[in-house]
Amino acid sequence: MSGQSLLVPGTLSPRRTVPAAIPRPEYVGKDAPAPYTGPEVQDAETVERMRIAGGVAARALAAAAEHIAPGVTTDKLDEVAHEYLCDHGAYPSTLGYRKFPKSLCTSVNEVICHGIPDSTVLRDGDIVNLDVTAYLGGVHGDTNATYLCGEADEESRLLVERTRESLNRAIKAVRPGRQINVIGRVIESYAKRFGYGVVRDFTGHGINTSFHSGLIIPHYDDPRATTVMRPGMTFTIEPMLTLGTHEWEMWQDGWTVVTRDRKRTAQFEHTLVVTDSGAEILTLP
Repeated sequence: MSGQSLLVPGTLSPRRTVPAAIPRPEYVGKDAPAPYTGPEVQDAETVERMRIAGGVAARALAAAAEHIAPGVTTDKLDEVAHEYLCDHGAYPSTLGYRKFPKSLCTSVNEVICHGIPDSTVLRDGDIVNLDVTAYLGGVHGDTNATYLCGEADEESRLLVERTRESLNRAIKAVRPGRQINVIGRVIESYAKRFGYGVVRDFTGHGINTSFHSGLIIPHYDDPRATTVMRPGMTFTIEPMLTLGTHEWEMWQDGWTVVTRDRKRTAQFEHTLVVTDSGAEILTLP
């Protein structure tokens, strides 16, 4: 693995503004979102709105990823995604969610998730996850992917490739009538082939008009995850695999989660709807 130095917090830029005409999620300006009390199964009209929001999120993710290169700051990636979302009438769901200060998450190297974009400069050989969620039409679309910055080492490249494959395999396992725990079983069994850790305490989640509905999607084989999948259920799958332990620590910012052993980690995510025969990805560009 790369011998690069570990990350340290950078400097935050001022909070970016969103045009007043763009509708905000209900939690903006509050300490926490209102608890979701609606159904996990969505009607066709809601799913269609999620398909639109998910497409915008996917394209914002792609736009930001085009700027990944040595010498670019993670704040620049936030700027690109923010402007893309606003230009397409979407609110960046992370901005103001439980006081998160930015419009996407940038998780570099040993950061598992929820990295805050700042003055950190990307280096040749880094890997960086971008996590973008769009709020549009009263619903959220949530997606993320991990990218190589410049010439990453083989161990990092394989971690990224295999984490993407673990998501693909998990999506193929989605079927109505199956319990949610089949998702984590597929991911964990695949990750174990390579000796990877599977993060347990950060999960996929139900999503719809609510950013996080309360439905939990574990990425390991959790016998407690017995909820049965039904057509119309909408949720994310977002496996986080590590080169070492699945255990984690959090920076003092209350958001940035890093591997306890500071080894590298990768993640991929899509928002899905359960169909009569499997799953449809709602976050495709």
